[in-house]
Amino acid sequence: MRATRGSENVFVDCGFPPAEAENLRIRAKMMMALTGYIEEKKITQSRAARSTGVSQPRISDLVRGEIGLFTIDTLVNMVTAAGLKVDVGITAGRPRAKNKRVA
Repeated sequence: MRATRGSENVFVDCGFPPAEAENLRIRAKMMMALTGYIEEKKITQSRAARSTGVSQPRISDLVRGEIGLFTIDTLVNMVTAAGLKVDVGITAGRPRAKNKRVA
């Protein structure tokens, strides 16, 4: 079996377009932080729902990893309500290929 080195973003490796892959990476990171918070505090889904301002079924979606059901905005609100801090880092990426114009 031959192994191939992946990128820093598993979603790129799965074939998602770069912008969508970055969006998914950010959402996954926030979802993991919230799930970790719930596990670390040893709180129920109901209590987690109250502390994040959402319903218990939304927390169930979160812990099941239903990434498609959450937007970045919703997750930022939940993380902040839980008393966690969201920080954004932006670095230079790979140079984009220049588009060729067809006359």
